Amino acid sequence: MDYIYSNSYLSITIFILLGIMLPVAAIEMVSPLISPKKPSKEKSVTYESGILPTGDARVQFNVRYYLFALLFVVFDVETVFLYPWAAAFERLSQYSVFVLIEMTIFIFMLIIGLAYAWKKKVLSW
Repeated sequence: MDYIYSNSYLSITIFILLGIMLPVAAIEMVSPLISPKKPSKEKSVTYESGILPTGDARVQFNVRYYLFALLFVVFDVETVFLYPWAAAFERLSQYSVFVLIEMTIFIFMLIIGLAYAWKKKVLSW
């Protein structure tokens, strides 16, 4: 019986090693052998949709976009946590009061974060 388990670990280890070694070998060893090598000045220029790059590459943007993205991630994660909880709520009927209180606290903390963002006028359009 122990032989079966050790054999399955061995096969998993072999698959993991092959999964790492084959892409590395293809990128590091085979690619330089078959890739064309004709460097030129045109090939070293940065390509931006057919337009020659001019000016500074740094672009200033409003920090509010970062805050919008951060708020989106927070509420997206909330949805990721709420869906499995709602799907498993019936199966957790023996702990239903405890589970409901936990999720209420979780939603309340998110509402506090939303109210804080609203108060700081992050959500003003």
